[in-house]
Amino acid sequence: MTGVIGPIDGPESFAANFPISRETRDRLVVYAELLGRWQKAINLVAPKTLGDLWQRHMADSAQLWRFRPPESHLWLDLGSGAGFPGLVLAILGAETGETRHTLVESDNRKAAFLREAARVTGIAVDILCMRSENSETRAKVGAVDCVTARALAPLPRLVELAAPYYGPSTLGLFLKGREVAAEIDEAAQTWHFAYELQPSLTDESGRVLLLKALKSKTEE
Repeated sequence: MTGVIGPIDGPESFAANFPISRETRDRLVVYAELLGRWQKAINLVAPKTLGDLWQRHMADSAQLWRFRPPESHLWLDLGSGAGFPGLVLAILGAETGETRHTLVESDNRKAAFLREAARVTGIAVDILCMRSENSETRAKVGAVDCVTARALAPLPRLVELAAPYYGPSTLGLFLKGREVAAEIDEAAQTWHFAYELQPSLTDESGRVLLLKALKSKTEE
C-alpha cells in the first residue's frame, strides 16, 4: 500500500483499505460512537477533526499495524489521549490475540474514557494512569517489542521518554509531521539510533518514523 488513501469517511471505506474482520469493524464503530458522546464533555480530539474521525484518527493510527515485526507481542503506547494510535492498534491486535497492549495516559478523564472504550469494545488492554517518565511506570512496564506515540512530543523529548522501554530489538513507530527531518537531526545530537521514514497513508505531509537501536550517547 503506497500513497495517500482516502477519503475514509466511515467504517465501510476504512474496511475497504484495511483488512479487518466484521467483528473488528464493529468494535471500531462502537469506539467511534463512544468518543462522539464523551467529546461533548471532554476535549478528547480537536473539535474540528471530529467530522473527519475515520481518516484523521482511525486510519492514521491503523497504518502503523503494517510495520509490526513478526514477533511483536508486547506493545506500549505513550500519551494515549483518546486512544490514537494505541487503542486502535489493540483492537486490530485482538483479531489474533497474539499481542498485549499497554496504554499510558496521565490525564484522569482521558484514562477513564480509555477504560470505558476498552470495556464496551471487549478489548483486553492495560491502561495506566501514570506519567511515562515516572520510575513506577518504567518498573511496571519494562522493555517492550513496539513503542508507539502520536503528537506527544518533538522527537528529542519523545526518544527520552521511550528509551527506558527499549530492549535490543524494540521498534518505535511514531507518527510525525513535516518537521520530522529537523527533529531527527536534533535528536541525533544526544542519541544513537537507526531509523527509516515511510510516507503517511493519510497525510501527504506526514511521515511514519520507524526507530530502533536506541542508545544515549551519554552512556559511551
